[in-house]
Amino acid sequence: LRFLRHIERNSILLFTIAADQNDIAGGYELLLKELREYNPELMVKDRVLAITKSDMLDDQLKKEIEATLPNDIPHLFISSFTQEGINELKDTLWKVLQNSNL
Repeated sequence: LRFLRHIERNSILLFTIAADQNDIAGGYELLLKELREYNPELMVKDRVLAITKSDMLDDQLKKEIEATLPNDIPHLFISSFTQEGINELKDTLWKVLQNSNL
């Protein structure tokens, strides 16, 4: 919980969930629950969801996962190994930052 004190200063929250997790949407909901329990005011911050290790997924699996993800936040598939989606992630964070309620 001490870690969460550091995110109070951020205007955007980037959630990263590994593609090999059984329930990505459930993992995201769990993180939101922890955030809400720590400080409900954090729920108004802009959010982006990045699915990591996407190099392990084919297009069909990505479509299946995408269908389970929340529609109210931007989400991307990224891979640090192949660099897939990294530039798109930076662009998305920049756009969200420019449109955020600072």
